[in-house]
Amino acid sequence: MIEGAIAAIVTPFNNGRIDEAALRDLIDFQLANGTQGIVPCGTTGESPTLSHSEHERVVEIAVEHVAKRVPVIAGTGSNCTDEAISLTVHARKAGADAALMISPYYNKPTQEGIYRHFEQVAKAVDIPIVVYNIPGRTGSNIEPETMARLAGIDNIIGVKEASGSMKQITDVIAMCPDDFVVVSGEDYLTFPLLCVGGKGVISVVSNAAPRQMADLCNLFFEGRHEESRRLYYKLLPLLHIFFIETNPAPIKAALAMMKKIESEEVRLPLVGMSEANKNRLRKVLEAQGLLGDTK
Repeated sequence: MIEGAIAAIVTPFNNGRIDEAALRDLIDFQLANGTQGIVPCGTTGESPTLSHSEHERVVEIAVEHVAKRVPVIAGTGSNCTDEAISLTVHARKAGADAALMISPYYNKPTQEGIYRHFEQVAKAVDIPIVVYNIPGRTGSNIEPETMARLAGIDNIIGVKEASGSMKQITDVIAMCPDDFVVVSGEDYLTFPLLCVGGKGVISVVSNAAPRQMADLCNLFFEGRHEESRRLYYKLLPLLHIFFIETNPAPIKAALAMMKKIESEEVRLPLVGMSEANKNRLRKVLEAQGLLGDTK
């Protein structure tokens, strides 16, 4: 279920409201270009600033519009275990194929607290769960030993690993069962992660370059490793430029430049990109051929 380039899709806004038509168009763009999964309501989808009703609506639109063509992995994490259960229950009822759950943020739980949080949600909701480890945002790291414990829970099937540490990634792969899926949460580590046994990426960059990110993974899985490596290095400026300011401001600016969304609007406390960085972004998009044919 979890393999290849999976898009952590943006939530488009227009005048403060979710642009539902644009969201459906973005999903069509992804599926037409080989994306192998859709993640609504992740970090890139601005889940922290969505109301509960908006969060649920975005998941429902994604499930309905994808219509089982690829897996939908709904973001359902929270720093409150009861809230995480509630969001995950909704995702299952809506028809999501799996849930992506960020480690509890701000609270800074111990490793035992992190384990019990995920254990409680997994017991409460019969849905495949992908753990999301991103200590730069949560304030705490899920240690490899804790991940190995979590991998022993039947419906915890994998991890989106965004610690930025190849040592941690390799330790997790080494300590967890062979069927426990490890995917990158950092676009720039996609190729290195594939080389050590990872299964793909939950990608920001796929929003703007779905075909290229899908090809990078597919070439690798086909055994065409040198072609995959060359594509990775060709894309490297793109893999960096989308993170020169806080995600998802740069990717939304790019999608607006590509005429994929009407507005690059983000919700406070996030703000739009500076003009200087927009100019840098435009140059990279032009060099990558993304401001021409973007069907």
